[in-house]
Amino acid sequence: MYKLSDNHPDQSKQTGVVRQANSVGVGQTAEVHQAGRASHASHTSQASHTSHASQIGPANHTGAAGRRVYLDNSATTPQDYRVTEAMMAFMTETYGNPSSVHQFGRVARTAVEKARGQVADLIGATPEEIVFLSGGTEANNLAIQGVAHARANKGHHLITTAIEHHAVLDVMEDLAKNGYELTVLPVDSEGLVSVAEVQAAIRPDTILISVMHANNEIGSIQPIAEIGTLARENGVLFHVDAVQSLGKLPISVIDMNIDMLSVSGHKIYGPKGIGALYIRKGVKIKPMTLGGGQERNIRPGTENVAGIIGFGEACRLAAEGMGGAFAVELLRDKLLNGIVERISDVVVNGPLGDKRMPNNVNVSIKFVEGESLLLSLDMQGIAASSGSACTSGSLDPSHVLMAIGLPHEIAHGSLRLTLGKQTTEEDVDYVLEKLPPIVERLRAMSPLCDCAASQH
Repeated sequence: MYKLSDNHPDQSKQTGVVRQANSVGVGQTAEVHQAGRASHASHTSQASHTSHASQIGPANHTGAAGRRVYLDNSATTPQDYRVTEAMMAFMTETYGNPSSVHQFGRVARTAVEKARGQVADLIGATPEEIVFLSGGTEANNLAIQGVAHARANKGHHLITTAIEHHAVLDVMEDLAKNGYELTVLPVDSEGLVSVAEVQAAIRPDTILISVMHANNEIGSIQPIAEIGTLARENGVLFHVDAVQSLGKLPISVIDMNIDMLSVSGHKIYGPKGIGALYIRKGVKIKPMTLGGGQERNIRPGTENVAGIIGFGEACRLAAEGMGGAFAVELLRDKLLNGIVERISDVVVNGPLGDKRMPNNVNVSIKFVEGESLLLSLDMQGIAASSGSACTSGSLDPSHVLMAIGLPHEIAHGSLRLTLGKQTTEEDVDYVLEKLPPIVERLRAMSPLCDCAASQH
């Protein structure tokens, strides 16, 4: 989707985009190693993990239509019952505007500020540094555009990576068309950016670096703390898109030297339509909207009180359940290992081990078209994806998979399975039962596949 500047120098000159050449080749068919953890640890963690599922609701169940398994938790998560209960009063009885001075308004304001503290606690911030808004996309837009315009007198150079969410990349590209200069750093075959390349890209006129904590498609976890240190030492503001990692990975905005952090409610079993932007005290950004004094004049408009309450509760629950990531990781490894063992010609996209999100499985299955695979899984009650839900209507291959060096024909056969705290071992077993025959059937119809040779 993106063209390297080396190949299109004229286009780069016009838009102000500098794309560093990616020297990494195509990812290799992976040999996935067992985690090697003791079996009793697996049973203990699974028992704890199963207890979380009861709080989520009937996302995965066996009914008249057959078993349903939801493995698209990076797109959105089912709302926790406890979050819904916390929100209910603010959608029915406690309906005051938090900007009002009367008792109805004061009750709403108190609840909003409590939620602000809950969000702040999860990332090691102070409540005054949290700005509520509609979600991750708005948070990314506000951070990037707000800093670019507020610091235009200091420079016009921006740095990001080739695998960012489009809510970052598209904003950066738009700024590059309007007088700013953009350096898009490559990633390696595992989707990891080099700290040394970040350092080399910093210039005297660099005003912002934006790097996501964890990739939404392939689960690669970036060296945020190291990049944050570089940015702070060079006087460059550092923005992190943490929409995927919030509540799943430990985050300390202080220890990681993060100046701005984007988060969203519906990725952590909270409501849709609510998110927040952490803005470190002292960082100046220009608001994108005008017309009110809410959220410290940074994001005017009447607050989404019920959504904020739900987001706060989801953050509180996430902080309590952070240890559950180990149980999800065990299920991830079982699913990933099972796919590679049962199906031939599979490429694992992204890193293995602790550099990968604990709930992420992303593979490319050769000689299979991704859309046909998703539809076939859906007919078996399995919800999956081939990449970001925000680009699901596009026929183009994932820009993330292109960035790690996959050719188009392999990228088109990608499958993303993202687990949640409601996922059970039985769900994983069901997927491992249904997926191989689906692949075999689709390959039998593919003119590119010698099915007799490619199937185990």
